[in-house]
Amino acid sequence: KCNHIPEHIKYKIDIPNKNIEIPFNPQLISWTIENLIKNAIDAMKGKGTLVIQLIEKEKEVQLLVTDTGCGMKKDVAYKVFKPGFTTKKRGWGLGLSLAKRIIVDFHQGKINILKTTLGKGTSFQVILNKVPL
Repeated sequence: KCNHIPEHIKYKIDIPNKNIEIPFNPQLISWTIENLIKNAIDAMKGKGTLVIQLIEKEKEVQLLVTDTGCGMKKDVAYKVFKPGFTTKKRGWGLGLSLAKRIIVDFHQGKINILKTTLGKGTSFQVILNKVPL
């Protein structure tokens, strides 16, 4: 059980039961994942379901972080990766813009909103290239 997740949040982790080699910086990737999880928990206001999935494809690995929070309007979804944009009362609006720089610029991957529905939640997708065989 994770001590950082509020007790009214259920979480499901769906990851392959094997090692997958991905060239990445552990500190930067763990910070990015932590940021996505914290945002998901904030969006659920302490109650809901958090799902973390790791999907292995032939040449890439997809990480999905899905919440059952408030979701986003389209105009907000378009802005979430811009530096300084925030929907929170506190914060600098740098988390997702930094996450994008870490995934896209540093790891040559992709990060995006896979799906968001008002009142139902949001799913963020991170795509990282696997080690060439």
